[in-house]
Amino acid sequence: MRLGPWPAKWLLGLSLASKTHAYTQVPSPNLDLNGLGQVALGGDFDAISIYSYEGQTEGIQGNGTHSILQQLPDGMYSALAETDARIEDICAFSLKNGTLLGVIIAGNFTSVGGIGAQSVAFIDGQTGEISPHPGIQGTVNAVYCDNETDTAYLGGTFDAAGSSNAIAWTASGSWANLPFAGFDAPVTSITKGPAGHIIFGGSFTGLKNMTRASDDEGGELINLDSARVTSVANITNGMDIVCPSNDSTTTAWQLEDNTAGSWTASMRYGFEPSRLRLYNNLDGRGVKNWRFTALPNTGIMNFTYTDPATGEQAHCDAICPLAQNSSLPYQDFYFVNRVGMNSLRLDVSAWYGQGAALRGIELYQNDTFVYAIEAVNPPSCLTASNTMSRATATGDWAETPSRSSVADYLTAKVSSATLNTTNIVFEPDISDRGNYTIVVYTPGCIQDSSCGSRGLVNVTGTLTSDGSNPFSTLISQRNDYDKYDQIYQGPVDAASGSFRPAVTVLPSKQMTEQTIVASRIRLSGNPSTGGLNGLFDFDPNAAVVDTDFSKSAINNAGTMLKRNAQVLSLATHNNTIYAAGGFTDDTFENIMSFADNEAQSLPNGGLNAAVSDIHASTDFLYVGGNFTGTNEDGPSGLENVAAYNYADHSWVALGAGVDGAVSDIVPFKLNITAGEPEDVIAFSGTFSNIRATGGSSEQPADGLAVWVPSRSNWLQNLGSERQLLAGMLCSYTILPNGTWLGAGTLISLGQAMSGIAGLGTSDGAVAIQQLPIELDSSSATSSSSSSKRALLSQQSITGVVTGAYDTDNGRNVTILGGHFTARTNTSSVQNLLFLDGSNNEVSGLPSGMDDNSTFVALSKQGDVLFAGGRVTGQINNTQVQGLVLYDLAERTYRSPQPAALEGEDVIVNSFASQPRTSNVYVGGSFESTAQGLTCVSICMYDTSSNFWSTPGGGLSGTITALHFLQSTRLLAAGNLTISDTQTSLAEYDTEAQSWTVFNSAALPGPVTAFAKTKDDNVFWVAGTAESNNSAYVVRVDGNGAQSPVTGLLDAGSNILGLQLMPLTNGNGHGSSRYLDNDKDLLVMGQLNLAGFGRASAALFNGTTMQPFILSVNSAGEPGSISALFSSNDNPAVASNPYRHSNGIAILVAFCAALGTIFLIILAGMILNRIQRKRAGYSTLPSVPYQDKNMNINRVPPERLFASMGQRTPGAPAV
Repeated sequence: MRLGPWPAKWLLGLSLASKTHAYTQVPSPNLDLNGLGQVALGGDFDAISIYSYEGQTEGIQGNGTHSILQQLPDGMYSALAETDARIEDICAFSLKNGTLLGVIIAGNFTSVGGIGAQSVAFIDGQTGEISPHPGIQGTVNAVYCDNETDTAYLGGTFDAAGSSNAIAWTASGSWANLPFAGFDAPVTSITKGPAGHIIFGGSFTGLKNMTRASDDEGGELINLDSARVTSVANITNGMDIVCPSNDSTTTAWQLEDNTAGSWTASMRYGFEPSRLRLYNNLDGRGVKNWRFTALPNTGIMNFTYTDPATGEQAHCDAICPLAQNSSLPYQDFYFVNRVGMNSLRLDVSAWYGQGAALRGIELYQNDTFVYAIEAVNPPSCLTASNTMSRATATGDWAETPSRSSVADYLTAKVSSATLNTTNIVFEPDISDRGNYTIVVYTPGCIQDSSCGSRGLVNVTGTLTSDGSNPFSTLISQRNDYDKYDQIYQGPVDAASGSFRPAVTVLPSKQMTEQTIVASRIRLSGNPSTGGLNGLFDFDPNAAVVDTDFSKSAINNAGTMLKRNAQVLSLATHNNTIYAAGGFTDDTFENIMSFADNEAQSLPNGGLNAAVSDIHASTDFLYVGGNFTGTNEDGPSGLENVAAYNYADHSWVALGAGVDGAVSDIVPFKLNITAGEPEDVIAFSGTFSNIRATGGSSEQPADGLAVWVPSRSNWLQNLGSERQLLAGMLCSYTILPNGTWLGAGTLISLGQAMSGIAGLGTSDGAVAIQQLPIELDSSSATSSSSSSKRALLSQQSITGVVTGAYDTDNGRNVTILGGHFTARTNTSSVQNLLFLDGSNNEVSGLPSGMDDNSTFVALSKQGDVLFAGGRVTGQINNTQVQGLVLYDLAERTYRSPQPAALEGEDVIVNSFASQPRTSNVYVGGSFESTAQGLTCVSICMYDTSSNFWSTPGGGLSGTITALHFLQSTRLLAAGNLTISDTQTSLAEYDTEAQSWTVFNSAALPGPVTAFAKTKDDNVFWVAGTAESNNSAYVVRVDGNGAQSPVTGLLDAGSNILGLQLMPLTNGNGHGSSRYLDNDKDLLVMGQLNLAGFGRASAALFNGTTMQPFILSVNSAGEPGSISALFSSNDNPAVASNPYRHSNGIAILVAFCAALGTIFLIILAGMILNRIQRKRAGYSTLPSVPYQDKNMNINRVPPERLFASMGQRTPGAPAV
């Protein structure tokens, strides 16, 4: 699981070099699992984890953007800062003394951590602050930090500070031009060779010419005709001079006599002027001294010019002179620095004659621009021609003000109806054929709040008259701030009456509803020295570049390759340089090495197709690309990945490879066992699977495969407990303290478990546990759609939906039901699985059930398992549908089976056994039995007679849950109708055999989940509201009162299960009207928790809903939890299944009371007789009747009562 972005202050954690990340751990849930026995969670997922850290989220959260990543102690990955586009490379920049200055991030992004940064950003090693490093226009592909010289080298497809595609960055934090003007084509990789040389690799053919382009008299005229012109102290219109005529003597801009003033032009776009042309002299008036201020940065510009009086070059800045010479119609001034601006101000401080005047002003730029807004293309005062730059927009486009962009731009809202008819064509005015670089400008999306609707655009080009070298590329427009994409470098033909070079921008077909924008394109000439072919060996110690490239074996090797070589990756190991890419000749095929100033081929003639990336480790050079083997006979299994053994000079297969191209190779560490993290190698690309070998089957990989060198195997093939990774890695760096930082989209989705996971405790905390079951990836079958909404419709269900434990008669069997495939050593098990805990043996049902069956309900009646769902099959030549009975003791189907249920879409969702009877009630969606018995939605099966019967009548719909409130009161939940009355809860009286709407106010919608409590008249229900499709959770009391839970679930939640959970002693929550303080409500499904986001299970304590379980499928999409089941009865729900009605309970209590009184009297009589016998009493003999006086005489009264008051009277004397 990926943790959310942390504040930039933490970035690199460390103070970047020494600290560790102070992430906040979430307290473990205080669940008391001891009384539950074995506990398992079932659902539709391929990775699962406990919510443990603040910021932890479920699934892949990004939209294709990249992040700077650090690994946390538990193996998860924290996104330290996110960018709005791709990161190409990162490196740790340190001084010679080992002090970490920070980390350089490079790519084609426009923001890092929410801070605007064009292509390059720097993270301070001491403060962790992110800062932009402006000056790059384009994409940076490679960064090499030479910490021995305090210099970083950057290469790519960009312009910066007068250099193309390559530039240096010094420890002072400033750009430094190299002793050459860059390259004529992109740089893709940089490494350091022997003797401190820096090796550049790419697709270039030479160094850019080092002559100043600004000294050229050519250039494109900037359109001042569309500017907003204002003046100070003027007496004529300032617009009069934006289109001057050389022989004009009447049109001019004049200031008041003997008065200083200014002329200001504000454009609708940004520009970088290279030359200023001023027309002076009007009837003795003119400008003598002036200065040029760039706006909005208010910088005073520096110029070089030719002094008309001496013919020598001169310089000026704050005070620039302008000659007044009738034979000199204009004077040119060249900008010393290339500075971007969108406005300018010309200040006049001195003049000729009575006052200042100018007859004209023109600005030129070296490059050719074509703007989407046609009004700002060539000035209207130019002579119209069919080769002038123009833009033609087709579709519903609207002008959008620039706000934070450098130019106004066009916006189009594209729908499915306009997808194929919306485009814009840019046609530049190219006067000379040559090699050009084309850049497309894309306005940022934050300024117009369109980030959510932006997507990809397709940019195509036809640039030569014979149609050669056409191109088509996709670029993203989801950039936060303005960006520049270099889309083409190569030949472009001049515009003519019969041919116009054209670049077209149109929406991609990946989104039917989207916003696209168009701003401008730029074409720059690419003159170069030639003499190179993808490789350049640069000596930083040489003040001047030696253009005799033959002196270097590296340069020489490039020229030996066939034309248009592309060197995509460079690596160095023990003074040997390895170069790889797409190139060939008679010796080298796509990979070569350089040692001792000599180029060498790798074994078997290299590889038979392009190599995209290489990585040099201690023992192997890892190689990835689009090859299928070596160029000549070599080992098999080199499918897109390979390893070169330095010691043996041989190729080594990595398993059998992967089934698609590899683009990036990055090393990192991974927790594979309980020991220390191991070094592993990540291969990222466009592949889908790891190829099967003799010992392993094909494994899904989805663009990320991880090789474990210590096991000589892929991570996906290891059977041990492991993490499920997703995303990709494109670069990495190691900080001086050994901390690994990566770049890309890599996330750990959790522990790799599909469909089922154990739940227990570890070190006193709740923990996920691996079960000895291997289920196939759920996402390999279908998307995550396991939902109890499916129980109400015909949607598909995947994963484990339900489960049970069988512990009777010494058995220890875990039972799982759903729609899945489990693999065993000899076969596979479909949809209903039995795990014998005594030997971990996995088995399934005997043959007879259809593989597309889905089990959603299990109920154990003694040794008989009732298994229901969307179930079909044939057992002993008898059709079964809806449910099947299985004898757990005999491990076979029970005979006879119930008659099949019939209907349009038969599904059994719930079972309920009536106490002290042999009746099992079956609920779901069906209409009758195969024997012709009508029983809609519910049937009663008598296990003693093996016959169905109809419980009452008048009920229809779909039942999702059944529960006996009392022995004669059955509750049904779902989407129901009783005598034309719609309800979610219904009650059945088994004695009266009638259905009624349950005594409760109407619920918001159908019930999808049900949970009982200790009081059988109090229960919880959840479902989906019909009014707005939102999820609800409600506590229902026996008197019908409802207590809904509000404000805790956001839109998109889908509740699949509910269950009360006991809490540990002393760790309960406060009192609540919902729950006792020693219980939480477990809510399961696909949840969207307010203030948090996606979760698969959450714990409700009566006040808040805390995320508990996070899960995803193998594609990184949110998973779901359907059920929690345990081997022991849940102590939080101690309901009595044999509860009677109130009348019977009173009668039983009355009889018990009478019986008790009788027993007390009987016991008293027995004790009295025993006591009298011990006291000497005996039975008097029977004598005939005599006169009573005689008896009185025999026992006088005084003697009879004489013993009263004595403690132990003796036997009376007679």
